[in-house]
Amino acid sequence: MDDNVCQGYEDEIQALEEEIKLLTEKYEDIQQESTFFSEEEILKSMKSFQRETQGESQGLRSPSDLKAQLESLEADLSFLMKLTGLQFTSHSKKTVEKTRDRTVQKHRLSGNCHSLSFQLEFQLQEMQSKEKVSSVVTDLNIIMECGEDSGVSKFVSSVEEHGNLVMFFRSLSTYAEWYEHRRRTFLHFKAKYPEVVTLPEGLQGDFIILRNPKVSGFELMVVWKIHLDEEGTTTPVLDLLTKVPEQVLEQKMTRVESVPGRFRSMVLLLGIEAALENLIKVLE
Repeated sequence: MDDNVCQGYEDEIQALEEEIKLLTEKYEDIQQESTFFSEEEILKSMKSFQRETQGESQGLRSPSDLKAQLESLEADLSFLMKLTGLQFTSHSKKTVEKTRDRTVQKHRLSGNCHSLSFQLEFQLQEMQSKEKVSSVVTDLNIIMECGEDSGVSKFVSSVEEHGNLVMFFRSLSTYAEWYEHRRRTFLHFKAKYPEVVTLPEGLQGDFIILRNPKVSGFELMVVWKIHLDEEGTTTPVLDLLTKVPEQVLEQKMTRVESVPGRFRSMVLLLGIEAALENLIKVLE
């Protein structure tokens, strides 16, 4: 076979191997964030995956086999992205220190989870001994799109202090899923009832205004907070505030005062969407 042809195959194989290595690293990063497995199961799966990938890479030689393996890894990566909502848009790393038993790398990572974006910068220290290899995250700095929220800010500060990336991604996935659910719900009702529903702060806000077009000055404000505590637990909190004309308030004070409590009961019994639907229909 011509030397140029052989060199071409070797170059292609090398390029594919580099792509597989990059995808494998992304696969392992996302796999750690899956909420369906314990940390012990995740680590076990990672080691198994590494052994399988290394063994297969050593045994493969033809470009067609490498392409098939690459496509399989891309499919797995796509599945995990859909499962967690996480998608990484950029990643860079730089080795700042390397000795026989210690390696320090500086990582920069950006991406999004559903409709929320994030940026990370941290150092990863790997220490190797005869028994095991241990890793420690230090100098963690997180920037989030919704960082002005006090609950999110406290959570981010706690994660940065402890360097817990697994907790960050796992909690971010749940929080961002609720955030996206609220956005889509507001969009749905605004499109369905444009004369009743108003979004003063747009789809990224945490409340909507409901107005009865036939009664001037009568408003209901549905507040939908998404609380994220320092332990990474996400809790949706809904409430209803009323704005009623004075003359109506004087006539039906008791009924108006009971509306917020009834709305909270409907949320518990029917769910958020059904409770909002029933509330809007009363105003039509």
